[in-house]
Amino acid sequence: MPELVFFSGTMDCGKSTLALQIEHNRSARGLQGMIFTRDDRAGTGKLSSRLGLVAEAVEVAEELDFQRHLVRHLTSGGRTDYVIVDEAQFLSPEQVEQLARVVDDLGIDVYAFGIATDFRTRLFPGSQRLMELADRMETLQVEALCWCGARATHNARTVGGRMVVEGAQVVVGDVGEPSGEVGYEVLCRRHHRRRLTAASAGAGALSPDVLPVDEPAGAKVPPGRGLSDPLRRAGSH
Repeated sequence: MPELVFFSGTMDCGKSTLALQIEHNRSARGLQGMIFTRDDRAGTGKLSSRLGLVAEAVEVAEELDFQRHLVRHLTSGGRTDYVIVDEAQFLSPEQVEQLARVVDDLGIDVYAFGIATDFRTRLFPGSQRLMELADRMETLQVEALCWCGARATHNARTVGGRMVVEGAQVVVGDVGEPSGEVGYEVLCRRHHRRRLTAASAGAGALSPDVLPVDEPAGAKVPPGRGLSDPLRRAGSH
């Protein structure tokens, strides 16, 4: 039976990587999918992971009707065996209901990926509706870590390295933004409650971004430089 599955976790826990792995596994077996995303780090109409993998996707606009889009695609001779939706927390509750109808009425599996709560520890409306309607929920097992080394469970918004708890629910930023810019950091509950980020605690990041960028083979990374992500993370959290 087709399912609506919601994969959730904090930022930096590998949601986009898993979405791309599911796409790879199914396409390798001859299945054809349709990928949707919003505000990806790689730009409009892209689904990317911090490991450097990228796939083409349909950019989700606020007015997009998933069911209508897929019906139009199928009736024009297209084929869709499954649907992948990344950054699903940004969906409206109505769009989540459309995804449920895609499963029930069109018989298509839908895999949605997103974070559950915002920087204020409040559920995103899209994530809440997914929790209410999903046939199955999966919590990603790749744990992101707080700067203290504990399991990160909360997403924090930072400005100049300092945690803020007021503002719009969605503001463009990235994990590890330079000081002075809006950024995001994953924290354990204790340090989120105390508003204690790595910068305010005087702690260095446990791990820089995963892959170096444009470093020739055998080149050494100068001390303190770290590894940079070539693509800004947009949309959050």
